[in-house]
Amino acid sequence: MKIIFMGTPDFSVPVLEALHAAGHDIVAVYCQPPRPAGRGKKDRQSPVQRRAEALGLMVRHPVSLKGVEEQVAFAALDADVAVVVAYGLILPQVVLDAPRHGCLNIHASLLPRWRGAAPIHRAVMAGDAQTGVCIMQMEAGLDTGPVLLRESTDIGAEETTGALHDRLSGMGARLVIDALARLPDLTPDAQPEDGVTYAAKIDKAEARVDWTRPAVDVDRLVRGLSPFPGAWCDVQGERVKLLGSRLATGAGDPGQVLGGFTIACGEGAVEVTRAQRPGKKAMSADEILKGLDLGGQLD
Repeated sequence: MKIIFMGTPDFSVPVLEALHAAGHDIVAVYCQPPRPAGRGKKDRQSPVQRRAEALGLMVRHPVSLKGVEEQVAFAALDADVAVVVAYGLILPQVVLDAPRHGCLNIHASLLPRWRGAAPIHRAVMAGDAQTGVCIMQMEAGLDTGPVLLRESTDIGAEETTGALHDRLSGMGARLVIDALARLPDLTPDAQPEDGVTYAAKIDKAEARVDWTRPAVDVDRLVRGLSPFPGAWCDVQGERVKLLGSRLATGAGDPGQVLGGFTIACGEGAVEVTRAQRPGKKAMSADEILKGLDLGGQLD
């Protein structure tokens, strides 16, 4: 099929690679423009742009698709379908309607649960037992379109957003290849009215650990915000990111160090399994405790 691919971050790259490996004719790749990044604030290409150029594909990165000129250029590609995954721009109706089979979105949740910007983070933070991937026919609403295919997966008891992100990315790549092969025979399934939740963009203000919360909530926060932006706490004046955790036995005053990197919460305790000091690489709890004195109480 003649495909327009639209994506930007790492999550989108395996999908692009799968489409290319399957032999589809990728007539253009759309992604976000290069952005200033790093200490020098030099423009940095997105992961999708870097991979697309390595594959010899044409890349476009308009700031917006609301202008007539960009819309005409999009339609002129004469695509059969557009595959959209974590692109980052709103697609006007004229763009959604341009490909013969419309635009398919790969969404990392079991719709209608977790529509919106951060479905993987929110599923882990909410303690969902399962999540998955939906291949959705896009329409003007926010992730409201009918679903063509879906696949679920369990969320592991110690799984982080980062690990789940990678699993769902591979699942989405496999599922969209299946959807394209069966596209004429698939029946769109309208999303139910019940069960709608919204995955709001992660705010860094959410990231500080509140040890007065129950251990189950703290554990979900740590895993849900790992690796980015990273839940954090104050360790004797030093902001330490907590990047992995599990529920532990023990009790004490909230924030009390119970031994090793096991910390008492409002109810129960959490064992931190991975952490990161400012300016240092992420380490296992055993490694980081060789050079970090927790004291007796965390803030």
